[in-house]
Amino acid sequence: MGVDLSIVIPARNESGVLSGTLKGLTTANIREIIVVDGQSDDDTEAIARAHGAKVVVSEPSRGCQLNAGAAAATGDSLLFIHADSQLQCGFEHEIEDVLNRPGVVAGAFRLRIDSQKRAYRLIEKMVDYRSRWLQLPYGDQAIFVKAGTFHQLGGFPALPVMEDFVFARRLRKLGKIYIAGSSVITSSRRWESEGIWRTTLRNQAIIAAYWLGISPERLARWRYGFDAHEEVVDTSQA
Repeated sequence: MGVDLSIVIPARNESGVLSGTLKGLTTANIREIIVVDGQSDDDTEAIARAHGAKVVVSEPSRGCQLNAGAAAATGDSLLFIHADSQLQCGFEHEIEDVLNRPGVVAGAFRLRIDSQKRAYRLIEKMVDYRSRWLQLPYGDQAIFVKAGTFHQLGGFPALPVMEDFVFARRLRKLGKIYIAGSSVITSSRRWESEGIWRTTLRNQAIIAAYWLGISPERLARWRYGFDAHEEVVDTSQA
């Protein structure tokens, strides 16, 4: 009998990477894979269907997409993973083990960035420290949680940015967020396109601004230069 796990993948115009992600997940013994398409202009939806995934169409906002996928899920547990990330073999059993630990309400994986550059090893250590000691994993670490706990919290907040940050803070009030021993391997494409340290410092500045009370809508306009409701936003890079 497989693990009663539903995997939710928010995606928009991810035809270049989605196939690789789905190939790594379809070999797992799980209930279902749900791709939530944020009104893509490319072949994202067709690729998802070709790999046997259930497709849900949502407005192009990360928090809304995650919630739409969870609403369509039928598994007892939920895994949220980005369209450009891959998990190691046997991840479904590790999730099951983690969620059955006493006092644990959710979990996430160690972050591994798909690049040989030494700077990324430092970023990975920073992420590991933050997620373990501060109990704050971000979305690129593939957060997983019991469906009942997810719905108890009301899902992800409907924010244009910071949805994973706020969700993790709500989770840790209920219990421990456990970081699994294996890694989720995520693409380095956003760091490479915008600069490693520029991307890192920018996102820390967004967090600081959020703490100071600047609205998520204003932060989205500052970060992406458009109306927060027009495009998918991604604050996952640490």
